[in-house]
Amino acid sequence: MLVLFTGVSGASAHAALTGTDPQDGSVLKSEPRRVTLTFSESIGLLDDSFRVLTPENRRVHTGAPSHADDRSDTASITLPRGLGTGTFTVAWRVVSADSHPVSGAFTFSIGKPSATTAPLPSAAASNPASTGLYDIARYAAYSGLALLIGAATFVLGCGHRGSVRRLLLTGWWTLLGSTLALLLLRGPYERGTGLGDALDPSILSDTLTSRPGIVLVARLALLAAAVLVPLRAPLRDRAPGPAVLVPGGVLALGLAVTWAAAEHASAGIQVPVAMVSSVLHLLAMAVWLGGLAALLSALHRPAEPVAPAVVTRFSRLALVSVAVLAATGVYQSWRGLGSWDALTSTSYGRLLLVKVAAVALLLAGAAFSRRWTARLATPRAAVTVPAGRVPVTVPAGGPGETREGTDGPGEERGPEPEGTEDRHDGRTEDGHDGGAGGTIDAGQRQGLRRSVLAEVTVGILVLMVTTMLTGTQPGRAAEETAAATAAADHPASSTTTVPFDVGTPGGHGKVQVELSPGRVGENSVQAVIFGPDGGLATVPELRITFTLESQQVGPIDAEITDKGGYWTSDTLTLPLPGTWTMKTTVRTTDVDQVTVERKVRVS
Repeated sequence: MLVLFTGVSGASAHAALTGTDPQDGSVLKSEPRRVTLTFSESIGLLDDSFRVLTPENRRVHTGAPSHADDRSDTASITLPRGLGTGTFTVAWRVVSADSHPVSGAFTFSIGKPSATTAPLPSAAASNPASTGLYDIARYAAYSGLALLIGAATFVLGCGHRGSVRRLLLTGWWTLLGSTLALLLLRGPYERGTGLGDALDPSILSDTLTSRPGIVLVARLALLAAAVLVPLRAPLRDRAPGPAVLVPGGVLALGLAVTWAAAEHASAGIQVPVAMVSSVLHLLAMAVWLGGLAALLSALHRPAEPVAPAVVTRFSRLALVSVAVLAATGVYQSWRGLGSWDALTSTSYGRLLLVKVAAVALLLAGAAFSRRWTARLATPRAAVTVPAGRVPVTVPAGGPGETREGTDGPGEERGPEPEGTEDRHDGRTEDGHDGGAGGTIDAGQRQGLRRSVLAEVTVGILVLMVTTMLTGTQPGRAAEETAAATAAADHPASSTTTVPFDVGTPGGHGKVQVELSPGRVGENSVQAVIFGPDGGLATVPELRITFTLESQQVGPIDAEITDKGGYWTSDTLTLPLPGTWTMKTTVRTTDVDQVTVERKVRVS
């Protein structure tokens, strides 16, 4: 059941490369006019999305990157004429729909492969300083959001009368500073460049007009509007009304949307459902973990007692948050993983397992805290007495109840000053439940404080793992990428049966041709001839050619040779993918022969 809590905006996100033109490792007879990449989802282009290198490791001057045929899941550039021959390297870097950069490289050859080639850049090329600071800012942003929403909820939703202004300001400033940092670091992070580009006007302009940049600007605007809500909220005078709760809720919802709109939920399958799930998941996390931080802060302020009813109310709110986390987490885990195998075979799945363990510890701490909460739920009457009187606290409504203004049983009750009435219903004059016991005694405070501190400590670990997950390729996408790579590296061979009949007695049979691996580049061909009786047969000559009519390539002779019972060749090079026409010519005598055509697919 713990996997219910592990969803964190997961999806089949992080664009996966599904095809290249020219194909990786292909050998072309003539220069290509452009290079086109196809991805599993829509991608964003950078000014420097492509680098094409010659065999001598010199950069080729290419056209500006664009989407091929206006398809958002493609990236393309035009190539100049006069490239020459040899092996060329294409390094690429784009931004997936979930705002994370992806990169890679491949090669193709013109004429024939060259003896020397440019080194392949790392697929994960990035600047450690830019990436590291960007990740730290993301950690800080999650923490600031949790503190801001959690502290506000602890006051507005749980009726805490103490001050959480310092915690609210800490959350607000942390979220503001981290958002500004993310805005400046976004350009270097996307491009994999150094910190010097953070203040580059052109790069910053590109960031501000991109979807991640627009979302971050919207977050700054919401933070500016949030300044008005805490300052105007009459937290100490009366229960907050719609004038506070409605704008506060709208701002919290808006802040959560700025995450969902720029992370995994914004790409992949079932985007609308994933966006809603992501927002609810993030809000539940902030209410639970941020509320724990607010409760811990309140328990460290003896001068501002915490009413038992406040703790009880927060316990109920935390339970609702856990239920929301369960409902959204199970959906997001399915969406992000795609299969059970992905739990152990992908980085995303392994991080989920770490989060499962952390959440298990967090729930154990929460269960321990609820034991303290249950003890606080026992009604106790706290009496406020005038100066000179001795306060006596006894169970409310119990036998032999001692009232305020007496020194013990048998003495007359003195007059009670206005405003010091003993309220056994646990409610204050503004309608809030002040708690049956009025305040928490020192022993209860210390025990509850320790359990909440343990929860907060584990909660920080959960936040860290959550942030790492949002920057990791989801298991579903990782498996799709691995499957595509495996298919490219180990494609299946194809077997084609070609019947023939030269029109003479006994001059018919079939040729079984196996093309392996059936992909662009070098292939082997094996052919076996069967006679009219189904047994192996021999013929004076067998010839097989391949033609790609759509590209006017061929015919390419496979140059098969007789090996005594079968014909074979290991030198066939097919330069382009597509549906090729395989022509098989069988000669049974000096004058009798026939040619039969069949279509074969080359990937």
